[in-house]
Amino acid sequence: MKIVVVNGSPRGRAGNTQIMAAAFLQGAQAAGAETVNIFLAEKQIQYCRGCFSCWMVTPGQCILDDDMKYVLAEAEGADVLVLASPLYFDTVSGMLKVFLERLVVKGDPHFSKTANGESRHWQKPEEKTPRLVMMSNCGFPERSHFQAMSLWVRRVALNMQTDLLGEIYASQGGLLAQDLPQVKSYLQWLNQAGREITAGQALSAETREALSRPFLPDELYIQNANQYFDSVLGNAKGKPQGPE
Repeated sequence: MKIVVVNGSPRGRAGNTQIMAAAFLQGAQAAGAETVNIFLAEKQIQYCRGCFSCWMVTPGQCILDDDMKYVLAEAEGADVLVLASPLYFDTVSGMLKVFLERLVVKGDPHFSKTANGESRHWQKPEEKTPRLVMMSNCGFPERSHFQAMSLWVRRVALNMQTDLLGEIYASQGGLLAQDLPQVKSYLQWLNQAGREITAGQALSAETREALSRPFLPDELYIQNANQYFDSVLGNAKGKPQGPE
């Protein structure tokens, strides 16, 4: 079992997304998985030009000569691909989106209709399509902010003609780096999630429920967050300071 995390956080190894991914991968490794953790923040990957040369002119080969070829080599043979990103404007980061768009090089231009009546591009018979896991965190207290991302990744799995094994979303993500008992418990459940995925399973109902719990009541989280912002901005009562 090879599990590859593609981390789309601009903060890379220092981000809250990595805290989540590290706990997940520790569980996967303990269960016997081969793991790879790719930080897109450390790569130079250009955006797709939409020229379709990789389909029509040089099949399977992109005209862009950048780090995407190294990322594809690291991810080669993955059984599970974990898409990890902070929530930016209701969806994944730009760098993770660019990475996914560059995967067009792995596809086939021909169309066919699937059982649900929608057209898809063909899969190349020699290409192994990994199953997916979505992982994200946001600074807001409510999980409802992940609605668009959840719909998006379900469509990604549909178009890739693969299974979505789990969606792991952490609201109140700013607390992931804090030494709190509830955060430690959450990271243990992420470890369990890594073990379950390595076993070839979708996330269990118990694990999904545990990973959906907030760290703090919403109002307390909002109060603490605003107090922090005020301390950084120098606001005495939560209002912008004007000239004396």
